Amino acid sequence: MEAALGGVTASKHAGRQNLLVCFSHLRWNFVHQRPQHILTLASMQQRVVYFEEPLFEELPQPLMRTSEASPNILIVTPVLPVGTSAAKADAVQRRFVQQTIASMPHSRLIAWYYTPMALRFTEYLEADICVYDCMDELSAFKNAPPELQQMEKALLRRADLVFTGGLSLFETKRHLHHAIYPFPSSIDVNHFHKARKLGKDPADQADIPHPRVGYFGVIDERLDVDLVAQAAETMPDVHFVMLGPVVKIDPADLPQAQNLHWLGGKAYHDLPDYLRHWDAGWMPFALNEATRFISPTKTPEFLAAGLPVISTAIVDVVRSYGAAGLVEIADGDDLEIKLRSVLLRPRQVLLQQVDAYLADMSWERTWNAMAAHIERVYQRKKVVPLRRSA
Repeated sequence: MEAALGGVTASKHAGRQNLLVCFSHLRWNFVHQRPQHILTLASMQQRVVYFEEPLFEELPQPLMRTSEASPNILIVTPVLPVGTSAAKADAVQRRFVQQTIASMPHSRLIAWYYTPMALRFTEYLEADICVYDCMDELSAFKNAPPELQQMEKALLRRADLVFTGGLSLFETKRHLHHAIYPFPSSIDVNHFHKARKLGKDPADQADIPHPRVGYFGVIDERLDVDLVAQAAETMPDVHFVMLGPVVKIDPADLPQAQNLHWLGGKAYHDLPDYLRHWDAGWMPFALNEATRFISPTKTPEFLAAGLPVISTAIVDVVRSYGAAGLVEIADGDDLEIKLRSVLLRPRQVLLQQVDAYLADMSWERTWNAMAAHIERVYQRKKVVPLRRSA
């Protein structure tokens, strides 16, 4: 659905309910991860609008492209003419946000930020609650806007609540806000448990020999492509399956080998079909500024799928899953020894320990805890003006 500057109507969503408007740097339909899990659960209690970064296309005037991820989640994508200036883009997005919110009668407004850059066109917004869900240290990512750190400082001043996507991120930012809470990666256990059951091998990997070691996720500057190349060269009998969209790096720079298989992005729904036919999962992350504070969602997902897992020394993986003996930590020097050891280990050895560890890590539990924080802050904000007037 496409609409020009006034195209969102209220009739379809009549009635006053809570409204959560999320501003994100990630496309809803890109990779299914933290925002989709949390906001899908949030949508069971309120209307959700997911406001994406703009697209630039050859067209005469700006428009809003809208779609529904579910009956209670509206995705809004600003589409701007190629060549639109930054100031004009901010002005148009400001109008789009105003019109979208005005079209949806609500009793409470929650502004939820994944990107501080959205403050450029939402600084006027008077929300009942402002939440900053800081899932990554975005300033450390490749091509990060130079003003991002200043915008984050402004968002931290505005936010009523700050959540972080991992413990390391929490520790580095805890002094920046009075109400900041860590919510590391959670898990949809039932979805990934499907990989423990028998099923057909997807067509594009059916002819790949075993043993198979697999990775899934975004393929960008956080992946150690030199380590991937080394693994493929030193273990020619092992086949490495790599799933995920390639962004911010040139696909031509990816290493190539007969036992290295780049199969592209896959739908979240289909991941268990791939994982059930792997012999191990691995996370060959580079150890750099972009990975210093990450808490990979795929760690518990691999484990829930019943796979043995090997990873480079990502801090939040080492201190939690590594310390618990659930993930092997390896670098270039001992990768082959540890990976071959993992491949020889019966898959059932750690399942009971894994299931006990993941039992309290559901996305439902995460959202319920977040919602409780939001409700406490909202009630406190309601009480303070009453006390002042009294």
